[in-house]
Amino acid sequence: MNPFYKIAEFPDFPAMTPAAAEEALPKLLADAQASVDALERDAPPTWDGFVRALDDATHPLTLAWGIVSHFMSVLNSEAWRKVHERFQPELVAFSLRVGQSRRFYELAKKTPADTPVRRRILEKMAQGAELAGVALDGANQKRFNEIKAELAKLSSDFRNHVLDATKAFSLMLTTPAEVAGLPAQLKAMMAGDGDAEKGPWKATIEEAVYFPFMKHARNRPVREALLRARATRASSGALDNTPLIDRILALRKEMAGLLGFKAYADYSLATKCAPSVAAVQAMEDKLAAASKPVKAHEDEALAAFAREKIEPWDIAYWSERQREKLYSYSEEELMQYFNFPDVLKGLFGLAERLFGVTIEERTGDVPVWHPDVRFFRVCEEGLAIAHFYLDPYSRPETKSGGAWMNEFRTRERRADGTVELPLALIVCNQSRPDAKGRALMRFGEVETIFHEFGHALQHMLTRVDDAGASGINLIEWDAVEVASQFMENWCTDAKTVRSFARHVDTGEPIPDELLARVRAAKNYRAANAMLRQLSFGTLDMLLHVGGFAGTPDDVKRRVFDDLTPGTSVPEDRFLNAFSHIFSGGYAAGYYGYKWSEVMSADCFGAFEEAGLDDEEAVRRTGRRYRDTVLALGGGTDPMEVFRLFRGRAPETAALLHQSGLLPESK
Repeated sequence: MNPFYKIAEFPDFPAMTPAAAEEALPKLLADAQASVDALERDAPPTWDGFVRALDDATHPLTLAWGIVSHFMSVLNSEAWRKVHERFQPELVAFSLRVGQSRRFYELAKKTPADTPVRRRILEKMAQGAELAGVALDGANQKRFNEIKAELAKLSSDFRNHVLDATKAFSLMLTTPAEVAGLPAQLKAMMAGDGDAEKGPWKATIEEAVYFPFMKHARNRPVREALLRARATRASSGALDNTPLIDRILALRKEMAGLLGFKAYADYSLATKCAPSVAAVQAMEDKLAAASKPVKAHEDEALAAFAREKIEPWDIAYWSERQREKLYSYSEEELMQYFNFPDVLKGLFGLAERLFGVTIEERTGDVPVWHPDVRFFRVCEEGLAIAHFYLDPYSRPETKSGGAWMNEFRTRERRADGTVELPLALIVCNQSRPDAKGRALMRFGEVETIFHEFGHALQHMLTRVDDAGASGINLIEWDAVEVASQFMENWCTDAKTVRSFARHVDTGEPIPDELLARVRAAKNYRAANAMLRQLSFGTLDMLLHVGGFAGTPDDVKRRVFDDLTPGTSVPEDRFLNAFSHIFSGGYAAGYYGYKWSEVMSADCFGAFEEAGLDDEEAVRRTGRRYRDTVLALGGGTDPMEVFRLFRGRAPETAALLHQSGLLPESK
């Protein structure tokens, strides 16, 4: 039987080939269409008769298509691209057909809700229909649908161009001078099956190589070559994303206009916590004002330390040297204490300590999509409440860069009383194990896996019984990073770090003096980091407010010159690889990282106020956080969830204090 027809509790990934998908999708589409047609004729205005029945009608198709999209991200190939390209227009059309159903819209408006969660789901369904063009007349709705179909294709093309451009560049280094200063693990990775000390070494612009290379390579010309290559990804030839950017922005503006919005930014904010573009700008301006003077001091100090003119390709290198000098440890020294299996054990131990859940690995009996992938069960009071996959390592040939959490299945209590358990996935791109099997992690990679696990926890520890608002579903986009960014705070908590930081060779725990230096370095160049993120959010919003002078790249230059001057080369084409807003879900929403971080910092502040050294207080606060932020999912407005946990509205002071950007926090 085709594995896509009836997907089991755990998908049979090895059997899910492009050919199987190509065979199954027409039938799944036809079945979903027939079921939706029947519901449109006969569905009663009841929860089970309408909402649950509609989910049942569309779920087999959406799950199968979700797996196809997943393969596009982790096992990208020409065969999967052909499947995706062939069926994407039909999936977009089907989604719009459901979203624009006048009958379903009327049912969403008049179906009674017996709980506040169900009322929120129905309200969001009605709003979703309005934003999908349910009220548009025939010609305008036709144009709206054409725009949605074209945007879907452009988004897919944009992502593929970035992946292909990243894969296409490499620089072969043949002399020791070209790799001088690199950590042994990085040289081994770059040498592949060759000799790590004799070379040759392959330098690439994928994350696992590029970022540590720029921090440690003494050779300025090679650093410059890599930075220029990464800064101009997907900006020439067949992979040039420039025309796609122009077209995407134009189509988004036209689509928003069809729905009566002045700009795409207003359309985007209609479904978010932030009440207006002005409110977003006010938040960003407040954070930028606190950061700019500090950044000036940081830059002056770095220039004085380097005693040479700092070019963009020097910033990471000299920053790392200055940090080593100021805090007396190197990244390579610290990595010896961050072996992936130990970090994972410590992360799971933290989840048990804070939230009362245990995590166990299952091996051998659950199919996975790649040998790197591991599978885990989450238990509470001895009973399984969720499962997740973890795909940790970089595979630049077939795997998109970055890190993310996604879901295959959402918690739901069925009509017969049984509960369908959440099934999540975590994907990272950290350095692969070395020849000795040691998977040493940079501190940033530790923060990344804590971050993505925070997303997964919110999906898996939900107590909402209705799938439409369970886990991460229905959480406003500018609040969806709260749970993930919250977990990053524990990467510098002394007790947490001691639980997993052991020397990879000797097993000795991290020395107290080294840990103290790591904690002291937490806010090193924090203003630069803050302004970098603010520049991305500001740029994104300006592009989607519209009315700007010049090209999108001109807008980028003005924003970067204002917030992060001196950090990019003249030919920089950052936008051409800004996948978050052109092939992800962050269009006119990238500000959400900082909007969420204000809340996540304030959430961690509750633990600091309780006393991080008071174990009982930490556990008590952790359970309260679990019972609100993690348990309530999208069933309650995020600001109300925050108030339930914190007892008040969020305040930006917590983030500025944590970042060392308030006078009293220095």
